[in-house]
Amino acid sequence: MNTTVKALALAGTLLLTMTACNANATSTGTEQVQKAFTTRFPNRQVLSVSETPVKGIFEVVVKGKQIVYTDASAKYLFVGDLIDADAKASLTEKKMAELNHVDFNKLPLQYAIKEVRGNGARKLAVFTDPDCPYCKQLERESLPGINNVTIYTFLYPLAQLHPDAPRKARQIWCSKDRLKTWTAFMRDGQELTGSDKCDTSALDKVEALGDELGITGTPGLLFANGRLVPGAIAKEDIEKLLDAK
Repeated sequence: MNTTVKALALAGTLLLTMTACNANATSTGTEQVQKAFTTRFPNRQVLSVSETPVKGIFEVVVKGKQIVYTDASAKYLFVGDLIDADAKASLTEKKMAELNHVDFNKLPLQYAIKEVRGNGARKLAVFTDPDCPYCKQLERESLPGINNVTIYTFLYPLAQLHPDAPRKARQIWCSKDRLKTWTAFMRDGQELTGSDKCDTSALDKVEALGDELGITGTPGLLFANGRLVPGAIAKEDIEKLLDAK
């Protein structure tokens, strides 16, 4: 599911223009904004609150790496890009890049299926769902032909979208040769026939990891430079990102 995203369920949310929000804003510290936001939306975990360059408008980051803009009372909200017209740049996009930065060296790679191609010098981690059509597109169209890379595949089934995906993930993980089974299933279209009975605690840890990283859709590609990119991007883009510093 290319950029499949869990909706931000905020009851009573009112989408306003920047002008309308600014007109109703008051000067208040970020701690008060967090308190107001949490009071109105107790089911949303606030990770941070920051002032923006726009007077009276605050940036709220909630769990799942979702950015919301609000006034001081958290009465008026909007979700979308905050643009600096003079700089011709999205402040929201810049913030998302910061939120999506991941230390590749801290990944628990022992919970991934490892594939070494060529000298394996470049590194790529992929969070993937066995029943995700875009994940299969990535495996069949984008990844073939990419050489001198080590690919770490984290099985990350999204049960709400694909109810049978967790069982398939367990079958793959429980197989004698995980890489061979994964490749045959995702790239060659062979059916899974093996058992799903084994120690699958690694999959639980991957699920927790994906939640921690804010991965809400598959495939999710994580590069050695810490950049997390959603979707079945083209081979040419993968090559560029693999070489990026």
